[in-house]
Amino acid sequence: MRKLQLLQSGWTGLLIVAALAGCSYSSGQKTGSAVGGGNSGGGLEGRTITFVTGSHPWVDVIKPLLPEFEEETGINVRIQGYFEDQLTQKLTVQFAARSETPDVFMYRPLQEGKLFFRNGWLEPLDAYATRDAEYELGDFSPASIRSSTVDGKLAGIPIVTEQQILYYRKDLLQEAGIAVPTTIGELKAAAAKLNHPERGVYGFVARGQRSPLVTQLSSFLYSEGGDFIRNGKAAINTPEALKAFETYGGLLRDYGPPNVINMSWPQASAFFSEGKAALYTDANSIYRAALDPERSKVAGEVGFAPFPAGEKGSMSYNITSWGLAINPKSVDKEAAWTFVEWASGKAMMLLAQQAGNPGPRSSVWNDPQGTIGFPDELASVFKQTINGGVDHDRPQTVDVAAAREQVGKIVQMVITGEPDIRKAADQANAALQAILDEEAE
Repeated sequence: MRKLQLLQSGWTGLLIVAALAGCSYSSGQKTGSAVGGGNSGGGLEGRTITFVTGSHPWVDVIKPLLPEFEEETGINVRIQGYFEDQLTQKLTVQFAARSETPDVFMYRPLQEGKLFFRNGWLEPLDAYATRDAEYELGDFSPASIRSSTVDGKLAGIPIVTEQQILYYRKDLLQEAGIAVPTTIGELKAAAAKLNHPERGVYGFVARGQRSPLVTQLSSFLYSEGGDFIRNGKAAINTPEALKAFETYGGLLRDYGPPNVINMSWPQASAFFSEGKAALYTDANSIYRAALDPERSKVAGEVGFAPFPAGEKGSMSYNITSWGLAINPKSVDKEAAWTFVEWASGKAMMLLAQQAGNPGPRSSVWNDPQGTIGFPDELASVFKQTINGGVDHDRPQTVDVAAAREQVGKIVQMVITGEPDIRKAADQANAALQAILDEEAE
């Protein structure tokens, strides 16, 4: 498998300064001293654990500080990295073979969490996370914990969170005399007024690929009072769902680029960064591309705002996009938890956010030093959304891919001009219900 090529972060200098300063978090403790509430390893010296990561900038924060963790605890950490699709494949193969490694791994709670947990591949962490008061599990945002919980058990520890926001072109809105949209109705009106294909600028862009679009559709769905599943029953043919599908698909059909059904987030983000769209909705965690002068033609003109409100208000998803989990077959679970406790402690979460990785701890967001990695306007939006929202951005099923397929195809019908989606929605709803019924057996 192709190993992860760790990205070089512009925050390396900051991390070095923080490390030399003791990597303090208000108390002046070193990052490692957060382990075990001050217990340096607890007799775990000489143990070796394997840590498998995904391709995420959060890893760039952790990796340079591993020697500090190893020195304080005596635990050796072997780190291996893979790109997302390779990571899922590797974990699935090893867990199916009942492997004792990796001991600790990154995973995507909403994509793999339910499958992994029900297969017995995630160690429940409730007892670990609550036995030391200094760890402060209650400091994690409620939505991040709910995102990481399966069947009432804490399946992993949140490390990176996401909420959906509105990206907009300050210059274009100002020139047109348009206020930043605060409702979905205002978003549609602004997209219409700012749509100028003849000038190479479209009113709106977002994900249009069948499966990827589902997560960004979700906030439209919740804001209209809908959800993918209600009380254990499929709900993608309800009036609220149909309205959300028509709104999201209609925005892309009427004011989006011609090839939008081929766009996932990298393509949509690049399109916006190239100055070809006035409005863009997606996760707040991918903001870097829009602000990087080397990649963005509009770096100085990008604004950020909370997700616009629908009939039920602004109901953005608020999820754990990445978490840390422990292999139930690990022979060093205590060492594994000691690492997880350190990596997700306040000190490390502070450093991660200073490097631009939005995290789950409320205390870090409330610390002025916790927002220096983000533009002021974006930090303000983060603070408005971190403790609210909906804890999922896709159907909560074991077979997430199949469920997303059913939702995405309805929206693509709207994008491509299908005048009536009711029959297709009924059929998709029946298919989603069949998935739920099979999983309940």
